[in-house]
Amino acid sequence: MPTMIRTIVRPIVTEKSSAAYQDRAEYTFEVHPQATKPAIRQAIETLFGVKVTNVWTAQQRGKPRRMGGKVGLRPRWKKAIVTLKEGDTIEIFEG
Repeated sequence: MPTMIRTIVRPIVTEKSSAAYQDRAEYTFEVHPQATKPAIRQAIETLFGVKVTNVWTAQQRGKPRRMGGKVGLRPRWKKAIVTLKEGDTIEIFEG
């Protein structure tokens, strides 16, 4: 099991995720592949000082990658979509 600081790998800021947090207050993060929903909830609440109401997770498969004549896969990763209590925000996404 990863430590709390290693549970959250990075925030994911794309056009689709920025529209989600503006409309529905949903924030997207890349998390450790072995992180559980309670661990993700605790890490977000502790690191950012907000109240989490819902956590969704999804395993993203590695895409095929060709370099020269060799075929390989990009690594798989886990995504977490977090909904916050009304009025709470995370400043990383606002800037």
